[in-house]
Amino acid sequence: MRIAMIGTGYVGLVSGACFADFGHHVTCIDKDPAKIAMIRGGKMPIWEPGLDALVKANVDHGRLTFTTDLAEGIDGADAVFIAVGTPSRRGDGHADLTFVFEAVRELARALTGPVVVVTKSTVPVGTGDEIARILAVEKAPVGTSVASNPEFLREGAAIRDFKIPDRIVVGTDDESARETLREIYRPLFLNQSPIVFTSRRTAELTKYAANAFLAMKISFINEMADLCEAVGADVQEVARGIGLDNRIGAKFLHAGPGYGGSCFPKDTLALLRTAEEAGVEQRIISTVVKVNDDRKAAMADRVREAVGGDLAGKKIGVLGLTFKPNTDDMRDAPSLALIAGLLDGGATVVAFDPVGREHAEPLLPGIAFAEDAYAVADGADALVVVTEWDEFRGIDLADIAKRMRGDALIDLRNIFDGAEVVRAGLSYRGIGRPA
Repeated sequence: MRIAMIGTGYVGLVSGACFADFGHHVTCIDKDPAKIAMIRGGKMPIWEPGLDALVKANVDHGRLTFTTDLAEGIDGADAVFIAVGTPSRRGDGHADLTFVFEAVRELARALTGPVVVVTKSTVPVGTGDEIARILAVEKAPVGTSVASNPEFLREGAAIRDFKIPDRIVVGTDDESARETLREIYRPLFLNQSPIVFTSRRTAELTKYAANAFLAMKISFINEMADLCEAVGADVQEVARGIGLDNRIGAKFLHAGPGYGGSCFPKDTLALLRTAEEAGVEQRIISTVVKVNDDRKAAMADRVREAVGGDLAGKKIGVLGLTFKPNTDDMRDAPSLALIAGLLDGGATVVAFDPVGREHAEPLLPGIAFAEDAYAVADGADALVVVTEWDEFRGIDLADIAKRMRGDALIDLRNIFDGAEVVRAGLSYRGIGRPA
């Protein structure tokens, strides 16, 4: 099959490379000449494990190409995927569909024959209907159809998620579109990956419902962590005890400083706006959003308490800045709220992240950046683990203790054994665990 992918951001580039790896011929299209030149030169615009090698292999085999020319990119395509950004609209939380609709208009004018237009971007319910309307107004070729095919990719594990998915969701009422997408995904359901065919609106809502449910699990276990601290229980053991129940499941039951990233914050808000417009109250998701916002804002108070109740004049080391490991994504990262609170309290902050510095520096102009985890500890009154990068798990705690001026280690991801930390000469405070 011949596939065109409009957008070379996280979803578009990963999806395009994986489709090419299935044997399809894929052209990725982007308006940004600098980004296309970067990718052609072998440098990825995002940090995702294995993506550079996957792109290179398929470029070398002639299955994957990149262009800024829309007409060239869609020439001969059986399906055109829309994978452009849908950020939260400033002021009201709605998904901003400007880039989606702009891409559809340009596509409609450039098409010379019918294709399946597939929405890969995360879009509110009813977006596919509007895309169909725009295609009709712009006189797209007769036979052009619209489908929804939401992505369920985790940053840091996106290639595996694409190739070994829990499910593939396709929303369309057009039988030819179904057959085209069935053929595109045929390599996956030969491996028995389930494909769910449904209506466009159902597929669009499924994406938001999935992310909202996972965000709810995170906020739930974070509130349980607070209760554990109050009553002397261990949230990690609670999470294991409930996660072994197949009805609940263990994933997303890791207590921490709150969720961030490109999906959960904007998708929960967009779902609430959709529900508001439909006149349907969503009390659980509304509470989830508030719990998470409060959670991130409260993390600086934990550090303040650990250094004696006053941050003024204190030097705080921060380990990890990205919202999760194995990505350079800083969008809505818990580190941003934490560091803002530390600076407001009069502390100085030095931080290290294995890959996130380039994106973090413009967002955190008031802090210093270290070259490694040990340099962060030099002269620090407290060390805060914010992102659970693997390389932090094996650091020499005794060396860290010698370098620090104070002795407080605040582990917001529970990556350390508290007893080991204490034996190394540090005090320990985790999340939802006994002191």
